[in-house]
Amino acid sequence: MSATGDDQAALVAPVARALDRKAPTGLAVSGGGDSLALLHLAQRAAVAEDLSLCAVTVDHGLRAASAAEAEAVAGVCAALGISHHILRWQGWDGQGNLQAAARDARYRLMADWARGQGIGTILLGHTRDDQAETFLMRLARQAGLDGLSGMPERFTRDGLAWARPLLDIPRAALRAFLTQEGVAWIDDPSNADRRFERVKARDALAELAPLGIDAAGLSRVMAQLADARDALRAQLHDIALETVQQDRGDLILDWDVWSQHHPELRRRILVAALVWVASGAYAPRREDIAALLAALEHQGQRTLAGCLILREGGALRIMREYNPLRDLSGPTDQPWDRRWRLDGPHDPALQVRALGEAGLRQCPDWRAAGLPRASLLASPAVWKDDACVAAPLARHGVRWSARIVADFHDTLLSH
Repeated sequence: MSATGDDQAALVAPVARALDRKAPTGLAVSGGGDSLALLHLAQRAAVAEDLSLCAVTVDHGLRAASAAEAEAVAGVCAALGISHHILRWQGWDGQGNLQAAARDARYRLMADWARGQGIGTILLGHTRDDQAETFLMRLARQAGLDGLSGMPERFTRDGLAWARPLLDIPRAALRAFLTQEGVAWIDDPSNADRRFERVKARDALAELAPLGIDAAGLSRVMAQLADARDALRAQLHDIALETVQQDRGDLILDWDVWSQHHPELRRRILVAALVWVASGAYAPRREDIAALLAALEHQGQRTLAGCLILREGGALRIMREYNPLRDLSGPTDQPWDRRWRLDGPHDPALQVRALGEAGLRQCPDWRAAGLPRASLLASPAVWKDDACVAAPLARHGVRWSARIVADFHDTLLSH
C-alpha cells in the first residue's frame, strides 16, 4: 500500500484541525509507527500554519532498550525542528495491572509536563485499529453503551485537554505513509506478547475478519452507539438542570423530582454525581450503585467511591469524603484533587491539603460558610507546616479563593 498526495492530504487534515491556534500543541510520541506518523503529520500541518509544537516521550524504564528508544525519538524531533522532552516513570512496584499503571502514570506525567510548558492540548496517536481493539476488550468486560461507544476523539483528563485526531485512520495507512517517507519506526516487543489483553484483542480481530467484522465495520458501529450516547447525555443534562444543584464542591439532588424519572436515568445521574464529586477516573460498579439506591430509599448517610452521601427529607447531598484525601498534598498553583484550583499569593513554602479536623479548629467562622461540617473537612486549605493559612470554603484567609475546575452540568455533556 502506497500513500499518494491525496492520501497524505487526507492524513494531514484531521491533525491540522486538532492543532491549538493559541498555544503550543503537545505531541505524545513513543517511537512506534502510529505516534511517529502523528509527529510527521503534525509537523507538516504546523509548518503550513506557523504553529508551535512540543513533543514528549515517557520512558517507563520497563525494558532495557527504552532509554535508547526515547533518545532516538529526540533525534527525530531535532531533525524536524520540534522541541522534545523525555519523562521517566519510576513508580512501578510490581503490584497490580502493569499496563493500567503505566497508562495512568503516562497521562499524569504528560499533563504535569504540559502545564509547565504552557500547553493546553496533547495529541495522541490512537488509530481506528486501536478503537476496534478497545471495543473488543470492553465487550469482553460486558461494558454498556458508554464503553462500547469507543474512545472519544477529545476528552479532558488531569485538568488537560487531549485529542486523538487519527481515530478514523487505519494503522496500515500510517505505516504506508512512513514507508513512503523513508521513516523507520520502533516495534515494541510487548505488542506481540499475548499475556496482554490488547494483543489478544488484536489477534481476535484478525480471526473475525472472515465474518466481515473488522476495524472499519466496528468503527461504524461505535459511531452509531456514540450518537445514541450523545442523545442520552443531552437528556441527562436537561434532567440534571432540573434536579441537581451545585453547592461549591457538593451536589444536592432534589429527591422527589429526581425519583420520578426512569431508573436508568436516575442511575446515570447518580453515577455522574459521584464521579464528579470524587474526581473519579472510573464509575462505581453497577451492583454497588444498585445497593446504594436501595439504601437511599431510607433516610441516613452512606459512603461510596470516595463520597459521603446524606439523605435528609427531600434532599440528597453528595460530599467528598475526607479519609481518601488525608494524605493528598500539592503546590498551591496546581489543581488539587483533580478539581480544585486556588487563587492567591502562591509561595513554594505553602501546600494545599484537606482542611480536616486540625484545620477546622483554626477556622472560627466556619459555621457561617453554610456548608456541612463533613463537607468542609474535605475542602481545600492552604497550609504552611501545621498552620492553616487559608480555607476559602470555611471563610478563613481573605486573600485566597477556591474554584471548581469544571461545572457538573457541563461534564454531563462531555464525559
